[in-house]
Amino acid sequence: MNEASFAGKTVLITGAASGIGRGAALAFARRGANVVVADIAETAGRQTVQEIVDAGGNAIFVKADVASASDVEALVAAAVANYGGLHCAFNNAGIEEEHQRLADSDEAIFDRMMDINVKGVWLCMKHEIAQMLKQGGGTIVNTASVAGLVGAPKHAIYAASKHAVVGLTKSAAIEYGKKGIRVNSVCPGVIRTAMLERALEREAGWESALVGLHPIGRLGEVDDVVNAVLWLCSDASAFVTGHQLAVDGAMTIV
Repeated sequence: MNEASFAGKTVLITGAASGIGRGAALAFARRGANVVVADIAETAGRQTVQEIVDAGGNAIFVKADVASASDVEALVAAAVANYGGLHCAFNNAGIEEEHQRLADSDEAIFDRMMDINVKGVWLCMKHEIAQMLKQGGGTIVNTASVAGLVGAPKHAIYAASKHAVVGLTKSAAIEYGKKGIRVNSVCPGVIRTAMLERALEREAGWESALVGLHPIGRLGEVDDVVNAVLWLCSDASAFVTGHQLAVDGAMTIV
């Protein structure tokens, strides 16, 4: 992909303080985008912005809880106020806090996961699409999961939330395709992030078990997902909308 392919475009990324979101923020900035870094983690989010600025890029940080309608409305408004519009959005913020079978699961976790993973994506899309309609188009990528494509034992609530993201993605793609707005999702397998690395340190032998779930023979890397997001936001994917792109090393086909 042309390193300058996002020059002059404004990209909003939620959950951009760490992991896949941070990787995406840095990658879009390297390709010339103005990046709006959004997260509830202010210190880490500002560090992402500083890294972009130090490398010669353009970025701002906006502290935002994606489950808050006022926060999300203000987030999109900040993108427009600072950079004049919104061309791409990567709705990546989400949580996974569940490790129990469905009958043993917790109502508080259900409510929290639906608030962030589903309501958060819906609110972001609602306000992003409203702005993109004013401009005549744009691209949106939502972070779903392999758990949005298949069942996930001991993660039923998480799977339900990610299936909902897939449903929101497909429906919006149909509703706004003729308005110049493309909406897709990425569905990662197990991705090696700092959070996963900490978990692997606590669980001896877990990494080999996770690798075994992926026929490609390794875990995913942040850049594997980021590269998919870049493509889905670029003109190279101009005829792709409503698609759920599995970035999973064939995890979901076995």
